[in-house]
Amino acid sequence: MKIRVINGPNLNMLGIREPEIYGSETYADLEAFLRRSAAALGAEVEIFQSNHEGDLVNYIQQALGAANAIVINPAAYTHTSVAILDALKAVGLPAVEVHLSDVQSREDFRRVSYPSLACVAVISGMGFDGYRRAMEVLL
Repeated sequence: MKIRVINGPNLNMLGIREPEIYGSETYADLEAFLRRSAAALGAEVEIFQSNHEGDLVNYIQQALGAANAIVINPAAYTHTSVAILDALKAVGLPAVEVHLSDVQSREDFRRVSYPSLACVAVISGMGFDGYRRAMEVLL
């Protein structure tokens, strides 16, 4: 199975941004974790991160015919992006939304997720392990 892992804005700042919420591990650590986890599960993984909504939409669209599933952490776009929702719906691939922190226990606005409407599951509050769990769900 080919899985595209898509990360939204500010995830490139892991280890720097609010370590009390997101931990001290870096984005490079997350990429290494994703590659190890996919290999252990027998899956192929492509990893992408952007701070730009249009780049995320383009990468989702490019998954059509190139991947079997999507793991997405839309980050701040979770709460605002109908464009990401529409891209996920357009490609029709099974997708799981992931969040490092428990978004349901944070600010009220973080409890709204547009992309989740096109996902088979949402996993939050498990840190990096949430990504592995998302891959397991998709497999």
